[in-house]
Amino acid sequence: MADNGSIDVPEISAEWYRDVVDAAAASPEPVQWFVGHATEGVILLLGALLLIAALGRRSGGPRDRALALISPLPALLAYVGSEWFKTVVDEDRPCRTVGRAIIAGACPPPGDWSFPSNHATVAGALAVTTLLLSRRLGLVALPLAALGAFSRVFVGVHYPHDVIAGVLFGALVAVVATPLLARPTTELLRRRSRAPIPKLASRPHP
Repeated sequence: MADNGSIDVPEISAEWYRDVVDAAAASPEPVQWFVGHATEGVILLLGALLLIAALGRRSGGPRDRALALISPLPALLAYVGSEWFKTVVDEDRPCRTVGRAIIAGACPPPGDWSFPSNHATVAGALAVTTLLLSRRLGLVALPLAALGAFSRVFVGVHYPHDVIAGVLFGALVAVVATPLLARPTTELLRRRSRAPIPKLASRPHP
């Protein structure tokens, strides 16, 4: 185990981190540019895929419409959960402890903890929620989420175990929260569809 402030980091994760950031520093500038932008851009692409998947469900029955309505919530819940884990684990960023050159613009400030990766968590939640709404779009979203998670190690701001844990946690939240949130929303929409429409009172003839 490698010492990293308040916790011990798995040595294999620290070794993988060193290997990846050394490869990143030696990679061509176009590769560095692409991965450096992918680290943020993938989240936007995943959000767009989720929106398309949700819009495709809007014209269906109550359950389809419920899934569309609650689709952003699993990613939000996963993000809040990852922020809570950060305050519990207090793992320092590898770019402050390992001593390697990184291609990110700057290392996040002290107190912005490393475990788990928020980006990877949100990417995992968005990708799996998209898969639950649309198999076709989900199969595009999953490799995008993997790319987004890997990019956080490539630019030097996370250990590999940070992003692996983040993706798995985000995916778990999406798998559990999506049906749990959709169920009461579906019932609410069914009740609204069965509710009688009040008739307008007829106006008396003069």
